[in-house]
Amino acid sequence: MAKCYQLIGVPGAGKSTWINNQDWAMACAKVSTDKWVEIYAKEVGRTYSEVFTDFMPTAVDLVAKEVVASREMGRDIIWDQTSVSIKSRKKKFQMLPDYEHIAVVFPTPEHKELMRRLFSRPGKDIPDHVIASMIASFEMPTEDEGFKEIWTAA
Repeated sequence: MAKCYQLIGVPGAGKSTWINNQDWAMACAKVSTDKWVEIYAKEVGRTYSEVFTDFMPTAVDLVAKEVVASREMGRDIIWDQTSVSIKSRKKKFQMLPDYEHIAVVFPTPEHKELMRRLFSRPGKDIPDHVIASMIASFEMPTEDEGFKEIWTAA
Protein backbone atom coordinates (compact mmCIF):
# COMPACT_ATOMS: atom_id res chain seq x y z
CA MET A 1 0.00 0.00 0.00
CA ALA A 2 1.27 3.45 -0.90
CA LYS A 3 2.00 5.90 1.90
CA CYS A 4 1.37 9.59 2.41
CA TYR A 5 3.62 11.31 4.91
CA GLN A 6 1.85 14.45 6.08
CA LEU A 7 4.37 16.91 7.52
CA ILE A 8 2.73 18.83 10.35
CA GLY A 9 4.23 21.97 11.83
CA VAL A 10 4.38 25.75 11.63
CA PRO A 11 6.64 27.55 9.15
CA GLY A 12 10.23 27.38 10.37
CA ALA A 13 9.71 24.15 12.34
CA GLY A 14 12.06 22.23 10.01
CA LYS A 15 9.78 20.33 7.63
CA SER A 16 11.61 21.02 4.36
CA THR A 17 15.02 20.64 6.02
CA TRP A 18 13.95 17.27 7.40
CA ILE A 19 12.92 16.00 3.96
CA ASN A 20 16.31 16.92 2.53
CA ASN A 21 18.02 14.83 5.24
CA GLN A 22 16.02 11.63 4.59
CA ASP A 23 17.70 9.38 2.03
CA TRP A 24 14.58 7.23 1.68
CA ALA A 25 12.56 10.32 0.70
CA MET A 26 14.35 10.53 -2.65
CA ALA A 27 11.96 7.89 -4.06
CA CYS A 28 8.84 9.74 -2.91
CA ALA A 29 6.83 12.40 -4.70
CA LYS A 30 7.30 15.61 -2.73
CA VAL A 31 4.36 17.96 -2.98
CA SER A 32 4.37 21.49 -1.62
CA THR A 33 2.65 24.75 -2.43
CA ASP A 34 5.84 26.53 -1.29
CA LYS A 35 7.79 24.78 -4.03
CA TRP A 36 5.45 26.15 -6.71
CA VAL A 37 5.38 29.66 -5.23
CA GLU A 38 9.20 29.70 -5.14
CA ILE A 39 9.44 28.47 -8.76
CA TYR A 40 7.00 31.12 -9.96
CA ALA A 41 8.70 33.90 -7.98
CA LYS A 42 12.03 33.01 -9.56
CA GLU A 43 10.50 32.90 -13.06
CA VAL A 44 9.07 36.42 -12.69
CA GLY A 45 12.04 37.88 -10.82
CA ARG A 46 10.17 38.61 -7.61
CA THR A 47 10.28 37.29 -4.06
CA TYR A 48 8.13 34.58 -2.52
CA SER A 49 6.38 37.21 -0.40
CA GLU A 50 5.66 39.43 -3.40
CA VAL A 51 3.85 36.69 -5.36
CA PHE A 52 2.38 34.65 -2.49
CA THR A 53 -1.15 36.08 -2.33
CA ASP A 54 -1.80 36.18 -6.08
CA PHE A 55 -0.13 32.89 -6.95
CA MET A 56 -1.24 30.68 -4.03
CA PRO A 57 -4.52 29.55 -5.67
CA THR A 58 -2.51 28.36 -8.69
CA ALA A 59 0.01 26.64 -6.40
CA VAL A 60 -2.85 24.77 -4.68
CA ASP A 61 -4.14 23.60 -8.09
CA LEU A 62 -0.65 22.48 -9.12
CA VAL A 63 -0.23 20.48 -5.91
CA ALA A 64 -3.60 18.80 -6.49
CA LYS A 65 -2.47 17.79 -9.99
CA GLU A 66 0.80 16.45 -8.58
CA VAL A 67 -1.09 14.42 -5.99
CA VAL A 68 -3.44 12.93 -8.60
CA ALA A 69 -0.54 12.03 -10.91
CA SER A 70 1.42 10.49 -8.02
CA ARG A 71 -1.65 8.55 -6.87
CA GLU A 72 -2.19 7.20 -10.39
CA MET A 73 1.43 5.97 -10.41
CA GLY A 74 1.06 4.46 -6.93
CA ARG A 75 3.93 6.56 -5.58
CA ASP A 76 4.52 7.32 -1.94
CA ILE A 77 3.94 11.01 -1.25
CA ILE A 78 5.49 13.45 1.18
CA TRP A 79 3.08 16.35 1.64
CA ASP A 80 5.06 19.35 2.86
CA GLN A 81 2.60 21.92 4.18
CA THR A 82 1.85 23.27 7.62
CA SER A 83 -1.23 21.02 8.06
CA VAL A 84 -1.67 22.25 11.64
CA SER A 85 -5.43 21.70 11.78
CA ILE A 86 -7.60 18.61 11.50
CA LYS A 87 -9.60 20.41 8.80
CA SER A 88 -6.52 20.96 6.59
CA ARG A 89 -5.44 17.34 6.99
CA LYS A 90 -8.92 16.00 6.21
CA LYS A 91 -8.58 17.21 2.61
CA LYS A 92 -5.42 15.13 2.23
CA PHE A 93 -7.18 12.02 3.53
CA GLN A 94 -10.03 12.66 1.07
CA MET A 95 -7.65 12.98 -1.89
CA LEU A 96 -5.80 9.79 -0.93
CA PRO A 97 -8.38 7.44 0.63
CA ASP A 98 -6.47 4.26 -0.30
CA TYR A 99 -3.16 5.47 1.15
CA GLU A 100 -1.64 4.66 4.51
CA HIS A 101 -1.23 8.05 6.19
CA ILE A 102 1.70 8.79 8.48
CA ALA A 103 1.86 12.04 10.45
CA VAL A 104 5.32 13.51 10.89
CA VAL A 105 5.01 16.14 13.63
CA PHE A 106 7.47 19.01 13.94
CA PRO A 107 7.31 20.61 17.38
CA THR A 108 7.29 24.39 17.34
CA PRO A 109 10.76 25.65 18.27
CA GLU A 110 11.23 28.03 21.18
CA HIS A 111 10.24 31.57 20.09
CA LYS A 112 13.77 32.95 19.71
CA GLU A 113 14.87 29.98 17.58
CA LEU A 114 11.71 30.12 15.47
CA MET A 115 12.26 33.83 14.77
CA ARG A 116 15.90 33.14 13.85
CA ARG A 117 14.82 30.50 11.34
CA LEU A 118 12.08 32.64 9.85
CA PHE A 119 14.36 35.68 9.49
CA SER A 120 17.02 33.52 7.80
CA ARG A 121 14.75 33.18 4.75
CA PRO A 122 15.09 36.47 2.85
CA GLY A 123 12.13 37.35 0.66
CA LYS A 124 9.89 34.86 2.45
CA ASP A 125 8.19 37.00 5.06
CA ILE A 126 5.38 35.58 7.14
CA PRO A 127 3.60 38.14 9.33
CA ASP A 128 3.87 37.56 13.09
CA HIS A 129 0.09 37.37 13.45
CA VAL A 130 -0.05 34.54 10.89
CA ILE A 131 2.61 32.55 12.77
CA ALA A 132 0.81 33.21 16.07
CA SER A 133 -2.48 32.07 14.54
CA MET A 134 -0.91 28.84 13.28
CA ILE A 135 0.66 28.12 16.66
CA ALA A 136 -2.68 28.78 18.39
CA SER A 137 -4.63 26.56 15.97
CA PHE A 138 -2.19 23.62 16.08
CA GLU A 139 -4.04 20.35 16.65
CA MET A 140 -1.99 17.25 17.42
CA PRO A 141 -2.75 14.44 14.95
CA THR A 142 -4.30 11.23 16.25
CA GLU A 143 -4.92 7.72 15.02
CA ASP A 144 -8.66 8.42 15.35
CA GLU A 145 -8.19 11.08 12.69
CA GLY A 146 -6.98 8.36 10.33
CA PHE A 147 -3.23 8.18 10.79
CA LYS A 148 -1.69 4.70 10.84
CA GLU A 149 1.44 6.05 12.52
CA ILE A 150 2.47 9.31 14.19
CA TRP A 151 6.14 10.24 14.20
CA THR A 152 7.80 13.12 15.97
CA ALA A 153 10.67 14.61 13.98
CA ALA A 154 13.84 15.22 15.95
